[in-house]
Amino acid sequence: MHTERVTIEDAVFLTTLHLAGPIGLLALHGGVEGGTAELAAEVAVRTGATLLTFTQPEGPPTHIPSTRMSPCAPLTTFLTHTTLTISLHGHNRPTTPRTIYAGGSNRPAARVLATALADSSFTPITTLSDIPHPLRGLHPDNPVNQTRDGGVQLELPVQARTTHPVPTDPEIPPREVVEGIVAGVRTLMEGEGARW
Repeated sequence: MHTERVTIEDAVFLTTLHLAGPIGLLALHGGVEGGTAELAAEVAVRTGATLLTFTQPEGPPTHIPSTRMSPCAPLTTFLTHTTLTISLHGHNRPTTPRTIYAGGSNRPAARVLATALADSSFTPITTLSDIPHPLRGLHPDNPVNQTRDGGVQLELPVQARTTHPVPTDPEIPPREVVEGIVAGVRTLMEGEGARW
């Protein structure tokens, strides 16, 4: 596990990188979208996936769009090492508080993850026309699409990211979401050679 401080657009981030399997769990906005870094870390540990998280340990949290997260050394290493990225994000859409949007350029992998999450109390959506445009994660400059096989951008509502009762407590991802993503990652790992 390697930690490193990086500065992107005057915001200071603490990155945590652990190189492991060819599938990578990425949390670009761990300091802003609560629970995403913790969820990525837990899934990576349980599946043997590679992990990269960005958090902001000091100062007011800054949300920099994924397409502007510059290729700092940890991100470049992550993208070079992995073949498929699963990028965890948070959405706060009041009309869809139980919906998980599965965007990103690798549509077969998005469907695998959605199937694995289908037994949870959340509704996974993979049809791009049903995903709000800003949450689709299709831009080529988005890191989720820059590994060999592209990736899946999971946009998670608050209740799918954390169960913590008060803002000062540690973020604890919901067990059903952890189990669903773990199952999806394991399925993707088993079919890695087949490209899903």
